[in-house]
Amino acid sequence: MSVPLIAMVAYRLAPGRVSLWGENAAVALPASYVEAVRRAGGHPILLMSLDPGPADELLAPFDALLLAGGGDIDPAMYGQEPRAEVYGVDPDRDRLEMDLVRAVLRQGKPALCVCRGMQVANVALGGTLLQHLPDVPEMGEHGVPLGGGTVHQVRVAKGSMLEQIVGGTSARATCHHHQGVERLGEGLVASAWSDDGLIEGLELGDRDGGWPSPCHDRRDSRPGAFGLEHAALLAGGSADRGVLETR
Repeated sequence: MSVPLIAMVAYRLAPGRVSLWGENAAVALPASYVEAVRRAGGHPILLMSLDPGPADELLAPFDALLLAGGGDIDPAMYGQEPRAEVYGVDPDRDRLEMDLVRAVLRQGKPALCVCRGMQVANVALGGTLLQHLPDVPEMGEHGVPLGGGTVHQVRVAKGSMLEQIVGGTSARATCHHHQGVERLGEGLVASAWSDDGLIEGLELGDRDGGWPSPCHDRRDSRPGAFGLEHAALLAGGSADRGVLETR
């Protein structure tokens, strides 16, 4: 049997982020994503937001799609003005990843959207985001982007694909995000929530494809942590309804 090809989108790093490259910019993706796909039996191949082509053509050779975490989505993509706390916006990456989300649905392939990726999927399908969770009344701690995470329990919907992946209706998660899903995109259903009611996982309703959870520690490679079960789903390409995720 051939090894499944998993498309993953790399993103731009500003000049100076790679110390020995001086003022040259870079294109990269955290190795933990690549390693998780390889451990699960897939062959990860990176696409670049710097040189996008038609999404359907880009995705055609692949068996599945994985969208990783990262900076915030341009609020203009969901009809809002940016707040001062919005950071790391990359319009080229936003456009490419949203086009790929729509293409993966058209082609009926599985997808896993992690962290920012779940938010991309939601916006691509017409949903909106809460731009800064600390300003939302009664919202709990959800960690700090690029900083320390907050560990909390996540309630998982019974009968969801996420329940199959984590093996129950409760999961312990490490979060580090300042944004969250507000209005759901078309065809998406919530499959996990934090105690304060924030949506922490999304899945497709009655369509094939793939998507769940935003809270995780992608550096954790222990069995049961992000990477193994999620990447295996993509590598196997056997999802009933598919799976996606956010930060």
